[in-house]
Amino acid sequence: MIRPVSRTWLIVDVVGSVLGLLITLPLSFVFSASMLSPWVQPEWLSASVLVIVAVAMWGAAAISRLSPPLALAIAWAAAAIQMAAGLPPLAFDIAVFPVLFATGAWGSRRLLWWGGASALGGGVVAGLYIALLQLSSVITSDGLLNAAARVSMIAVLAATSIGFALVIAWGSGLLWRSVANGRQTRLAQLQAEASAAEEAERVRIARDMHDIVAHSLAVVIAQADGARYAAAAKPELAQEAMVTIAQTARAALSDVRMLLTQLRHRQGDGPQPTLADLETLFAQVRQAGIEPRVTVDPMPPGEPPGSIQLAVYRILQEALTNALRHGEGDVDVRLSWWADRADVEVRNRVATAPSGPTGGHGLVGMRERAQLVGGTLNAQREGGFFVVRATLPIGA
Repeated sequence: MIRPVSRTWLIVDVVGSVLGLLITLPLSFVFSASMLSPWVQPEWLSASVLVIVAVAMWGAAAISRLSPPLALAIAWAAAAIQMAAGLPPLAFDIAVFPVLFATGAWGSRRLLWWGGASALGGGVVAGLYIALLQLSSVITSDGLLNAAARVSMIAVLAATSIGFALVIAWGSGLLWRSVANGRQTRLAQLQAEASAAEEAERVRIARDMHDIVAHSLAVVIAQADGARYAAAAKPELAQEAMVTIAQTARAALSDVRMLLTQLRHRQGDGPQPTLADLETLFAQVRQAGIEPRVTVDPMPPGEPPGSIQLAVYRILQEALTNALRHGEGDVDVRLSWWADRADVEVRNRVATAPSGPTGGHGLVGMRERAQLVGGTLNAQREGGFFVVRATLPIGA
């Protein structure tokens, strides 16, 4: 019944209705000539009814945005009083146009159709009422048959013209409603797209963060364990381990700062690792105590796309991290660069009792890396080995 309306629009509606009343009420007295109503006497009582009807009409217009159903009810009540008093259509009756507009623009679905019915029904009622007002004068001047024909023609013309004007007012509100709904739909679509983009960005940063932190911590832990055992027997090895820990931590800190900057300021992806950085990755794993046996066959026929290079690097980084944390012995790495795809395989031995890495963020991240470039990845145990295989398509 009552819609939430801002104070600004409510003030605009009230001020506009007051101005409409101040303009149309004097015009109504001028156009009504000396005899305000043939049915209400004395004349001052007819004038009082006219003022009451005018105030009610423009009062309905003032609250039409705030409460369309109440405004429509008041407008119909005022029209009924006007017809009961025998007042002719006057200038203040234009206040019904904003009321019908409000039913089409802001009313409920049921009120929307009530407004349309009111526009059509109001035109018919107004036409019949105008014909009734002209009936006595027509009968006096013409014969009965001619009077009936003239009254019928007056009723049809008045109902058609007034009904057309009322339907236009209601239809304008319906058009406004469609435009507003379209704007809201578009806004909701933009918000959904923005939310999806933000979610994808969070997933990307979380994936990068996991790849960087997990690998770096695995190297640091392995080096720290080795340094603790080597400190007593070979201090120089402990010193080398500490250097490796410091280098790995600095590199990880730099990458994390870059990711946090992207998250805070929505900057671009920034520099990403390529195939040229694989040797550094293998060196870190080698210093952690695992020897990666790398085979590249066939070699890349040209410069692979940057997205493929990033996917290969991140998949190898996570697979080697898992081998460092869960595996035993060295790791076999095989890269095959074909004209239309790149095949990646990482194989490492795992303990018999533990099941090995079969889930977690790392494997999910590797699969996402492959899917982002249209590829596939499979990671599973094969006997005493854990094998990661990825196929990444290369476009033309």
